[in-house]
Amino acid sequence: MIRKIAILTSGGDAPGMNACLRACIRAGLYQGKEMYVVYDGLRGLVEGDIRQVNKDFTQDIINRGGTIIRSARIPEFKEEAVSKKAADNLRDFEIDALIGIGGDGTFRGLQALSKHGVICIGIPGTIDNDVGSTDETIGFATALNTICDCVDKLKDTSGSHQRCSLIEVMGRHCGDLAMFAALAEGAEGVICVEHPLKKEVLFRKLRKMKAQNKSHAIIIVSENLLDINELAGEIAKETGFDTRTEVLGRLQRGGSPTAHDRILAARFGAKAVELLCDKEPTSRIVGIKQNEIVDYPIDEAVEMKHRHTHGLRDLIDMLQ
Repeated sequence: MIRKIAILTSGGDAPGMNACLRACIRAGLYQGKEMYVVYDGLRGLVEGDIRQVNKDFTQDIINRGGTIIRSARIPEFKEEAVSKKAADNLRDFEIDALIGIGGDGTFRGLQALSKHGVICIGIPGTIDNDVGSTDETIGFATALNTICDCVDKLKDTSGSHQRCSLIEVMGRHCGDLAMFAALAEGAEGVICVEHPLKKEVLFRKLRKMKAQNKSHAIIIVSENLLDINELAGEIAKETGFDTRTEVLGRLQRGGSPTAHDRILAARFGAKAVELLCDKEPTSRIVGIKQNEIVDYPIDEAVEMKHRHTHGLRDLIDMLQ
């Protein structure tokens, strides 16, 4: 039977991680478990920075962005000796199970720990929304709202100067942030893995807008796909639009989580503890599919591929 549960946050921080931490701790205490937190993610686990917490620890954190137990990346965790040391540290504290909140890298770390006999539950928390075992991750909705708020403000100044704005957003190899933002903002274009750049199509559209004396143009671009400054120069030369670039960067990670993310975090946290209360718990990953909370064996979950477009590509093309 599981008596002691530890929780960590790992990888990139995401709004709602604290809300999920709160849910896990409170659900665990409600079930009579001893609850612990690990500071600095998987790195802290290797270093043994593990502390017992009570309900007081969860006061006033539900609305805080980031993660109060901090996060850190540790590439060497994939080495067996390193993950074994982390597992040994958990055993030294007599901890029976670990809940990890993060993305794919976190889940692979949990998978490595499970091979050393640690029962692990993964909860998807990443603004990129790139986890295959869930329709949505904690932090995605808040990051999307942040992007939209920034784009709304950029529209004001872009329209004042009749500019084309190239706005780079996060997402790595997943274009969900770019596509959802483009749809929500009525952007004139979006460039991401699922919706690649077609220069002549884009230039033709912008030339037409310029000829019609349109006040501005907004193009949303996923990070790491191209040099947006170079593209801005091409747009200015080919269309006559005064073109500027904006990189939103880590601004997208911060801020108080939306009500949606707080509720999603609570549902995930409660489910994680519920799984650990089973008579014979196993390592699993929690997710949401069609608004139903689901869970999968960890080895199966880490191999699931993200279904990128959610049907948005055709819709974006239709409405642009």
